[in-house]
Amino acid sequence: MADALDSSPLALRVSESVGRSTVRALSSVGFGAILAGQSLYWLVLGRRQGQVVRARPVFAEMMEIGIRAIPIVTLLSMTIGIMLAIQGIYQLQRFGAQSQVVFGVAFGMTREFAPLITGILVAGRSGSALAARLGTMTINQEVDALRVMGMNPVRYLVAPSFLAMLVMLPALVIWADLVSLLGAGLYISADLGMTLSAYFGRVLDLLRVGDILHGLEKSVIFAVLIVVIAIVDGASVKGGAEGVGRVTTRAVVHGITAIVLTDMLFAFATTRG
Repeated sequence: MADALDSSPLALRVSESVGRSTVRALSSVGFGAILAGQSLYWLVLGRRQGQVVRARPVFAEMMEIGIRAIPIVTLLSMTIGIMLAIQGIYQLQRFGAQSQVVFGVAFGMTREFAPLITGILVAGRSGSALAARLGTMTINQEVDALRVMGMNPVRYLVAPSFLAMLVMLPALVIWADLVSLLGAGLYISADLGMTLSAYFGRVLDLLRVGDILHGLEKSVIFAVLIVVIAIVDGASVKGGAEGVGRVTTRAVVHGITAIVLTDMLFAFATTRG
């Protein structure tokens, strides 16, 4: 009986901590859903309210999110494609089926690796930048200043990034598909003596529109997650420069975690039956 009384304060503290963490997590999810809904509202109906989402900031975000990410996406996508070809050939040599490596490369890159790697890269690059920018503006009370001037912060800060991410992340995934398949094809051609024309002919015979759309659908979900998580974490900043650093790191960790978990759930849901 005495042991139970001694342990009860610890049990209560643990329960309280778990409860508070759960409430904060649910609150963040709800806040993120509201932000996504308001962003769509301003994108679709902003003109009726006299606060249209301007094209200039959208294109600026598209340049930052998409165009300037092309070099790193190209490098990593080609590397992943070559690595997948190397591993595929090495494993299939045991069965004398090296030529079947095209199956694994074609489906693996378009359905899984290209959207996953691209999403992680964009989360680390653009998601962190968005969280840091919003955190800095929150600390400097610039968000409050926008409200005082009669400008909706979601329309001004979130909607352009939201639209740019929805456009550019799928575009980057398509580019990653092409580059990774080219890198794999170059290695397969050199190792197995298969010509590039024969390789791409087999790739086109194997792939269907649904395989490409599978990756693009995931990229759209990843785009929403990256923006929402970055904004939620950036808006929760506390303190000065150290606080901005913390929310930036948190946005990257939360974004990558959400992408990987969502990719797993999406793959499970779309491959059943």
